[in-house]
Amino acid sequence: MSSDNYFLKVDEDIPSFEECYDFCNLAECGAVSSFIGTTRDNFQGKKVVKLSYEGYVPMAIKELQKLCERASSTWNVGRIAIVHKLGDCPVRDASVIIVVSSPHRRASLDAVSFLIDELKATVPIWKREVYDGDEAVWKENIEWHEGKSRRVMVKEK
Repeated sequence: MSSDNYFLKVDEDIPSFEECYDFCNLAECGAVSSFIGTTRDNFQGKKVVKLSYEGYVPMAIKELQKLCERASSTWNVGRIAIVHKLGDCPVRDASVIIVVSSPHRRASLDAVSFLIDELKATVPIWKREVYDGDEAVWKENIEWHEGKSRRVMVKEK
């Protein structure tokens, strides 16, 4: 989804960071802040080979739109780009990219932090972590439990 101020996509093929940056980089904005979430190669001593994401795309886009509207009403921002990968995401690849522009740095930095935290807490996208040897678990974000240090993992059989 793209509008004048928001560029949103949840798909197997996501735009690059450069495309998100170009969308957000406005002449009237002196700051462009970003977050790129990538797949790391380990978790609690296990070798991670990839993450695999599933999502309910129509609802995910609606939730992302709501988050952009909340961020825009809270901070003076120019444009927001949020893209999230579905399907397999190998080690070092980006699964989520958030870019926000604003006239001054504080607004874009705060908006990016808000957007990634709320995305993980509210957007219907689920993560499966696959380890060396094909063991895998579905992982629930800590943010779903109001920041409590509780993580639910369901091991596949």
